[in-house]
Amino acid sequence: MKKIPCLPVNLAVVAGLISLLGLTACTENTPKTSSQTKTAQTTPAKEAAPETKPTPTEVAQAPLKEVTIAFATRRDTKDLQNKVDKVTAILSKEIGMPVKGITADETASVEALKANRANVAFLSGRAALKAEQLSGAKMYLAEIRTDYSGGKTYNSIFVVPVDSPLKTLAYPTQTLEHLRGKRMAFTSRSSGSGFIFPVSELVGLKFVDGPDRLEQFFGKVTYGDGYSSALQALLRDQADVAVVSEYALLPPWITEEEGKKLRVLHAVPNVPAHGIVIDDSVPADLREKLINAFMKMNESENKDLFRSLYNSTELVKVDHEQHLATMRTAIQRAGLKL
Repeated sequence: MKKIPCLPVNLAVVAGLISLLGLTACTENTPKTSSQTKTAQTTPAKEAAPETKPTPTEVAQAPLKEVTIAFATRRDTKDLQNKVDKVTAILSKEIGMPVKGITADETASVEALKANRANVAFLSGRAALKAEQLSGAKMYLAEIRTDYSGGKTYNSIFVVPVDSPLKTLAYPTQTLEHLRGKRMAFTSRSSGSGFIFPVSELVGLKFVDGPDRLEQFFGKVTYGDGYSSALQALLRDQADVAVVSEYALLPPWITEEEGKKLRVLHAVPNVPAHGIVIDDSVPADLREKLINAFMKMNESENKDLFRSLYNSTELVKVDHEQHLATMRTAIQRAGLKL
């Protein structure tokens, strides 16, 4: 179809020619009419991407007027809220800003970080990785405890009764091979030391293909709601072996008398210690103030109070990626999701 050259002509004439001849009119240098502008403005936009939490670079963050810290509820901590209030009072004085402490389980703590209802949380390694995924939070401090054999890491242990015929042999493959057909009690499906690390060990040694194939190796598999329930299954002869954290062989998880009836069959090292996670919405200068304030808990006048929270003797600075690398690897090797 031939195109008419652009010339200064009467628009009415051009319109008539278009109607009669079906020719394409030139629109170069012709301003949009108001109806054309309206049409462009009302054209439907592309479907929006799934909603995610905005990052600090995507949206201007209002200055924080209060810091909220989620303290994880653990069985070995008594009167937690009262202790939390004392700790937050010290932190508030150190950073010169109100600090509020709330208590919640790890799932609720991660959700609070995601929804900006909390800025800081005490979390395990697995929960810290989940917080990173959902809210960009990172772990900056880890706890050290006297019942952690690796300092800022601890062992996942396969435990059996003292009189069990199962023996610790020269190589892990030989030791764990004898668990074939036995009754296994896991701590829970979400536990790092009581499920993720032992399953990763079993997958790595080619005994199972993944978390959904455990019954093909063990005669029976059960899941508890914590360390105590897994160990009680062992003590009551409802299981032949259980997996827990190394510190679970002590009160308050079981009594000293019950602990004498059990022994460690096999240990999987390098489970990362729990620690303090700070959300990425916290400005860098405030984050440093918080880290320094938490480090004050190591000082003699605060040490007993801090230890009463989670039996921690000290806080140490850690690199998020390095500290949680073993947890990330274990999750991937085990074929699990966060």
